[in-house]
Amino acid sequence: MARPKPATFDKQKTVADNRRVRFDYHVEETFEAGLALQGTEVKALRAGEASIKESYAEVRDGQVWLINANIPEYSHGNRLNHEPRRPRKLLLHAREIEKLFGAVERKGMTLVPLSIYFNSTGRAKVELALAKGKQAHDKRQSIKERDWKRDKARLMREKG
Repeated sequence: MARPKPATFDKQKTVADNRRVRFDYHVEETFEAGLALQGTEVKALRAGEASIKESYAEVRDGQVWLINANIPEYSHGNRLNHEPRRPRKLLLHAREIEKLFGAVERKGMTLVPLSIYFNSTGRAKVELALAKGKQAHDKRQSIKERDWKRDKARLMREKG
């Protein structure tokens, strides 16, 4: 029998976070994927250097690839350094890849990374979201809700 997956991911050290995703997209489901990295990429991540602001994932030939994620060159890496914006393979189970491929092809959804982190065993992981893009009126509604929550919290603090 398969081991049940935890409800939340075991994040020990978050390296990069993409906070804009929750504003631009309706996040339907999240997945935890491993990252296939080269040696100096791991050292650069451990130093806390990475950016996933404009990155996305795509399914190509039965594999999932992280596109446009920036992991800058490691400062002490000399000639064996990696290319900062190369496509990186994401490690997922075959069923998860099939599910993602179906959602992207049929439902017009997008795969976006929410964060890159190290788990408790020291492995680099990506929190990947299956999301649908928001329209302008949805974004305005999100802003209204956020402002109302902030005002409500301020009023509650003032009253007591």
